[in-house]
Amino acid sequence: LNKPEALHWPCPSLDHPGTPILHIGKCSHPDGMGVMHALEWKPPAEVPDAEYPYILTTGRCIWHWHTGSMTRRSEHLDEEVPTGWIEINPEDAASLGVKDKEMVKAITRRGEVEVPAKVTPDIKKGEMFMPFHFAECAANVLTNNALDPVCKIPEYKACAVKVEKIQGAE
Repeated sequence: LNKPEALHWPCPSLDHPGTPILHIGKCSHPDGMGVMHALEWKPPAEVPDAEYPYILTTGRCIWHWHTGSMTRRSEHLDEEVPTGWIEINPEDAASLGVKDKEMVKAITRRGEVEVPAKVTPDIKKGEMFMPFHFAECAANVLTNNALDPVCKIPEYKACAVKVEKIQGAE
């Protein structure tokens, strides 16, 4: 602990220097191979339908961390990215009559938020993305809290959503 570098676990004895790389050349399984198990794919708990025709996923942006409770206090970072957005594929945006930076309402069965559109080919047709760092357009108001049956993790990464252009908003 008195050294400037970290001590990496495992340390099998008190005087062990640490194990910065756990597996070099082989895994700790008796045959030296990693053990992998194929799982059957299961669809998300909520899939797009006629009322909510798109799939929404949430995630991070490079400028902010988690809820932004620390990074949003940085003037530079907050100036760089001051609010959230919803990424919409150009074909979907055209069918919705939405242009880049126009305000839209993202609506799921759990809630709705007003957020600027970011029209981009970086997102696939039929999918939309929102970062979750911004309380003023809180993506997790929209997300599904269905739990994975095995590990009990909430299914925040996939839910059905509809998007409406906010009339009069530019």
